[in-house]
Amino acid sequence: MIERINGETGTQRTLGYTVEVGHPDGGARCWLDVSDAHVNRHDVLHGGIAATLLDNAMGATSSLTADDTGRVPFLTISMTTQFMAPAFAGKRVTAAGRVTGGGRSLLFLAADLIDEDGRLIASATGVFKRARLDTGGDA
Repeated sequence: MIERINGETGTQRTLGYTVEVGHPDGGARCWLDVSDAHVNRHDVLHGGIAATLLDNAMGATSSLTADDTGRVPFLTISMTTQFMAPAFAGKRVTAAGRVTGGGRSLLFLAADLIDEDGRLIASATGVFKRARLDTGGDA
């Protein structure tokens, strides 16, 4: 069953995106209805917001490898983003994460950001590590 997570973090409340977990493929989704508040001076989705959506989709997907709720904390170790096409206000964009590899301590992920018309807006790859909460904030 797909669960929607809204308003969980300050970033999520500020930008207004939704995280979805529970998809049959095991990957998380992160979607945003692009508004004028999300565009840059060229009237297209700001690249930093696109990267945020991709990062969140990969992070939640990482979390799903440890827990079905998608809330186990993982840290982004590195992330590379490629931008392919603009996204415009009035369109919904969705980032979908997928695990591509990993071992005992690191996971490798990829994600694509697609608009509602099926256009590839951006893609990313990243390395993620589960956060150790018992160390006083150290990773």
